[in-house]
Amino acid sequence: MTAETSQTLDRGLRVLKLLADTDHGLTVTELSNKLGVNRTVVYRLLATLEQHALVRRDLGGRARVGLGVLRLGRQVHPLVREAALPALRSLAEDIGATAHLTLVDGTEALAVAVVEPTWTDYHVAYRAGFRHPLERGAAGKAILAARHSPRHDPGYTLTHGELEAGASGAAAPLLGVTGVEGSVGVVMLADAVPERVGARVVDAAREVAEALR
Repeated sequence: MTAETSQTLDRGLRVLKLLADTDHGLTVTELSNKLGVNRTVVYRLLATLEQHALVRRDLGGRARVGLGVLRLGRQVHPLVREAALPALRSLAEDIGATAHLTLVDGTEALAVAVVEPTWTDYHVAYRAGFRHPLERGAAGKAILAARHSPRHDPGYTLTHGELEAGASGAAAPLLGVTGVEGSVGVVMLADAVPERVGARVVDAAREVAEALR
């Protein structure tokens, strides 16, 4: 810790990170051991976080992440969308297809930003807020590919007809962005995605990732 930082705030944030990494919650004793502080400090941290609904404790006394974290998380989407728009516009205009940024929301893929090309006679209508299972569609499958190979660049994913008949998709995951799990992709009315599109989508995903770091 340096003179410019707050030890109490640092510990509180560490508590939230520890709780976010477990599905079963943690006891005061477990948090005390992981943080290397006494139980009294942990009780005070939890009480403060509970006041802000960032932590809740079940009947057994195990602490878990509270619903207040969801309210904070909803404010992240507009910031991520704004950072991604320049790369998405460039991708949509270059390829002549609808470009999108998709983030993980539970077990689903959620489109948080969509840009349609301005010069095409027709293109796929795709709206922000559209959800689909991670296991279907290029956007979700690209995210899953990154999960399965976290130390290697999985490249891009291609699909056809999985979300809309006659439509093909290409997507690449966002890599190296702490706290953000998502992908950048395009969807087009075609039987197959042209060869150059995959590499272009990977470049766009890299641009978005750099904008978010």
